[in-house]
Amino acid sequence: MAAALVAACLAAYLGVVSELRAQAPASQPQAGQTQAPQAPSGQNTDLPDAPTVQPAAETPEPPPIPKPEEKKPVERNPWTNQPVNQPAPGSEPAPAAENSAPPSMPPVKTVPPGSSPGKGQAAQEQLYTLVVHPTFVQLPVTVKDSNGRLVDGLLPTDFSVKENGTPQKLSFFSADPFALSVAIVLDLGMPDSAVQKVNQTFPALVGAFAPYDEVALYTYSSTVSDVSDFNAAGQKLTALLNEMKSERGHNNGVPVLSGPMTNGPVINGIPVGSQSTPVNTPPKEAHVLNDAILRAALDLSKRERTRRKIIFVISDGREYGSKASYGDVLKLLLSKEIQVKAVAVESAALPVYGKLERLHLPHEGYGNLLPKYVSATGGQPVYTELSRSAIEDIYAQAMSEARNQYTLGYTPARPKTPTTTAYRSIEVLVNRPGLKIYAKDGYYPAPAAR
Repeated sequence: MAAALVAACLAAYLGVVSELRAQAPASQPQAGQTQAPQAPSGQNTDLPDAPTVQPAAETPEPPPIPKPEEKKPVERNPWTNQPVNQPAPGSEPAPAAENSAPPSMPPVKTVPPGSSPGKGQAAQEQLYTLVVHPTFVQLPVTVKDSNGRLVDGLLPTDFSVKENGTPQKLSFFSADPFALSVAIVLDLGMPDSAVQKVNQTFPALVGAFAPYDEVALYTYSSTVSDVSDFNAAGQKLTALLNEMKSERGHNNGVPVLSGPMTNGPVINGIPVGSQSTPVNTPPKEAHVLNDAILRAALDLSKRERTRRKIIFVISDGREYGSKASYGDVLKLLLSKEIQVKAVAVESAALPVYGKLERLHLPHEGYGNLLPKYVSATGGQPVYTELSRSAIEDIYAQAMSEARNQYTLGYTPARPKTPTTTAYRSIEVLVNRPGLKIYAKDGYYPAPAAR
């Protein structure tokens, strides 16, 4: 009975479920849900639907990292270093013109000969900076006390300079040593005894120069000879001077004009094979001091302006037979800022000879022209020495004084009254009593470089 009751309840429940399903519309599966698979025929499908499983949400991919924009190098003009016009982005570049002309070259500036630094200058320690203008005047000055010793420690305010009477404002001042460019001029026209005495002093002459100095060598008598060009004072100069020790000066004594050894065999005063009596004249002596200084000055004018230019003459000072005049040579020296220093030997070193040094005898030339050159160029008084040891001491003293001069510089101010001559006189004063000043008397402005 109980089994019949259960079967009746179950049949009633199944009937109600069938009626509800027949009344409900067919439902479509929602998006994102999976439709349950149909049961095969013959199986009971009245079981409640199992819960559907939602798939895991996919993680969104990160956006791509933008790459940095590559910047193309800017094309520049190789001559002016300015950027070349680039076409706008997206526009097509204009086609290049055929056979287009290359860019114009920048202007080329040239410098006067001798004003550019030579090779090896970079290795030399620069002790000063010298700014040179076209009208810049460089003025070496030596100051000594009453005992003839160099005076150190002076300041720019201790000096005053006048040009043609007009005060000048100093724009450059230096007490530092300068490198030297020295042209040694040896007189081989002196008597042989004087030449041999000078030859023995050559080792001391080489020792008077510093490693950064440069030296050239010239000799003269009736003509001028270039022995060597400018080189560092060292073994090469020593070798050249050693070779010159074999040079001989003029023989002392009166020239032989007659006698059996003059013209060979003679009969009744007439040489054999000749119809007339020969007339013998003594050879004319020539001492071309002007020509020798001129040759050295022309070569020195090509050297750097940052070097102190010195012509160092070892001679008795006689001048006769030169093609160049004293005035022409002096004008070149003063326009190229060249000093003349000299050692007077032989007769020029005698005290009495100084009274005759300014005499100019006809057909005999000048007795001693060295003091005029030295005084006009500011090279101090001529060193007059007779002994070998005194001459050797003078070499070191002369080069040390030339290297350690005060250097004044200025750009000339316009004079109050215009001058009609090219020569410009200079007066240097020191505002301290009891001091002796050595400087050049004036200068000739160098012509402008073309």
